[in-house]
Amino acid sequence: MAATAPGDPATRKVLEDYFTRLARHYGPTGWWPGETAFEIAVGAILTQNTAWRNVELAIANLKHAKLLAPRAILQCRLARLEDALRPSGYFRVKARRLRSFCRYLLDTHGGSMARMARRPLDELRRELLDVHGIGPETADDILLYACGHPVFVVDAYTRRILARHGHTSPDIVYEDLRNVFEHNLPPDVPLFKEFHGLIVYTGKDFCRSQPRCEGCPLAPTLRPDQPILAQARPASRALRRRKPR
Repeated sequence: MAATAPGDPATRKVLEDYFTRLARHYGPTGWWPGETAFEIAVGAILTQNTAWRNVELAIANLKHAKLLAPRAILQCRLARLEDALRPSGYFRVKARRLRSFCRYLLDTHGGSMARMARRPLDELRRELLDVHGIGPETADDILLYACGHPVFVVDAYTRRILARHGHTSPDIVYEDLRNVFEHNLPPDVPLFKEFHGLIVYTGKDFCRSQPRCEGCPLAPTLRPDQPILAQARPASRALRRRKPR
């Protein structure tokens, strides 16, 4: 795969094959979880450096405390907000980041996620990256899942899967890895959402820090000389029994 060649036929073929294999294994993922665009944006900020189940607990706390709204987050006592976010880890840092996003949303877009989503993609992405605590992955999570912009989200699982299969370097920079997908797939929001969701599921189930290649839908695409095979250990029974969703 030529990681930097836009529209490269070999790259496109690999990505299409990966999507087909993952979709056949998992079925529709329904990723990203969230009842509203604002809740999705909050989840994108809170999921930094933690497991999603911890984010769910923190969001449940916000709902219970009636804090899942930009003004409520800004107006409540900081200690109360931090306590609600405690399950997500780094709760003091995340409280500040969440407040920064809420302040931006209110000051720039009147607190409306719909108004924010109507901004041109390039301008909105620059705005988000200027918000304290929002990096490229978090910004792209918000752009794709909360705003419906055709931006492909790449994460640690994306980097790990493509590197282990010999398609990209393990230290490829974020924007280059994003371009691998955006230059070789149609700019289709449902496709980008589902492909990223499938990668998340695959990373959680199989392509962990210690790989579990047995039963992975992408295992047949590994070359015999790929060193990853020597590192892999059998999947657990629970994973072998898992059915597509």
